[in-house]
Amino acid sequence: MHRGGGPAGLLGRGPLRIDARAVSSRSRLHRAARIVTVGAVLTLSASLGQGTSFADRPPPIDPGRLPADGQPSPPEKTELRNKCLNTVKSTPGPEIPTAQRDLNFQAAWKFTKGAGQTVAVIDTGVAKHPRLPGLIPGGDYVGDSDGTDDCDVHGTVVAGLIAASQVNGDGFSGVAPEARIMTIRQSSDAWQEATSADRPKEGENAEGYGNVNTMAAAVVHAANMGATVINISEVACSTTTMNDGALGAAVQYASLVKNVVVVAAAGNNDHCQTPNPGLDPLHPNGDRWDRVATIVTPAWYDDYVLAVGSVDNQGAPSKFTVAGPWVDVAAPGESVTSLDARGTGLATQKVGDQGGPASFTGTSFAAPFVSGTVALVRARFPQLTAQQVISRIEATAHAPAEGWNPSVGHGVIDPYAAVTDEVPLTGSPTDAPHSEQLAAPAVPAPPNHGPRNAALIGSSIIGVLLLLGVLASFPLRRRFQFPAVPDDGRAAGESSGATPS
Repeated sequence: MHRGGGPAGLLGRGPLRIDARAVSSRSRLHRAARIVTVGAVLTLSASLGQGTSFADRPPPIDPGRLPADGQPSPPEKTELRNKCLNTVKSTPGPEIPTAQRDLNFQAAWKFTKGAGQTVAVIDTGVAKHPRLPGLIPGGDYVGDSDGTDDCDVHGTVVAGLIAASQVNGDGFSGVAPEARIMTIRQSSDAWQEATSADRPKEGENAEGYGNVNTMAAAVVHAANMGATVINISEVACSTTTMNDGALGAAVQYASLVKNVVVVAAAGNNDHCQTPNPGLDPLHPNGDRWDRVATIVTPAWYDDYVLAVGSVDNQGAPSKFTVAGPWVDVAAPGESVTSLDARGTGLATQKVGDQGGPASFTGTSFAAPFVSGTVALVRARFPQLTAQQVISRIEATAHAPAEGWNPSVGHGVIDPYAAVTDEVPLTGSPTDAPHSEQLAAPAVPAPPNHGPRNAALIGSSIIGVLLLLGVLASFPLRRRFQFPAVPDDGRAAGESSGATPS
């Protein structure tokens, strides 16, 4: 098994053969209908036996493949082959890490912090840590611990992102700080089957231990122990058929029989090296399964699993995310900070003997943000079934422009919206791209200038009349000059002699 992505050691490889005639819809609007008919499908598959899986979609689930539950233990003798990893420690401080700040799940804490929820972390184990009070030892399918031995530091980081408790003066905490963690160790890169013939040479890494069968057993055990959420930050992938019928039966059992929400990583393309293409822009409504090149389990059991892709700090799909028709939502998954498996504080990187520090990056670390959000929703709405919780998480995510795409599914989760929005109990957002003919805007009527022209003419006439009225108010006077009549009877202007100077 691989954390966040990669082929299991027992899985075959080869070219994927696509059956172009098989057509099914990925939309969760059809989830209920498929579940209603599952009984008939299971009866048929049980009578015929488990065949090889279809290359482009999961096979019918055979309930006869469901593993029997019991005390967890490795199915064969194992041994520790490599040194356990160390960590790069981080000093706690008031600053909230980028991923937690972007999700703003603190806003959801006004309504719930996940009290009463148990999240099973099926991983590399979870180390005991003061910020994981009430850690439940669930068992070990790798070695002889109770599940609290984490040689790979991976499971402790995952658990911290889900439910690390709050500490005064420290901005880091889990999404659901009042939820409890159950730890089940199911895989490790440091352990190997003791009788394995291909023992690693000096300086080489062991191939690791854990496969789809031990994962299936862990899922059943976690469900029977009372987990309300199961986080699986591990995948197996293949480019051909996969013998994972037991795991399919296990996730169906957890979801339908035990009402558990199963959250799984979508996988990383550094291990699942054959990428799946995105949406075909020429056929946006085409079958999403007809171009699959790599299948990923348990993520591809989409009716029963909430599969999670990763986004970067800008909200863009991470380049390493394995795309696929099974991807449901996304969350931050790059360079996260979480609990230190080698101490009582925080860590930002892991350190091995074969190389320098490596950040905690991958869909492995996107999945726990979703698991924590599921714990918040289940605490807030305890009446919801596992399927209804999944629909609520999808419906309240920040959808991409297409409504759904194979890298981020329905979009990046929104914890606050998930616990506050009004969402129908059945169904989820329509995620198939669609087009709609919009009515052309009506042609506006030509402007009517009559009133304006009449007003201007009327104003002009009134102005002229007013001017004339003003002018008429002044009397027109004309002075006339009349000649004075002298006393001697001469006409004015006639001289009688010299005039005085």
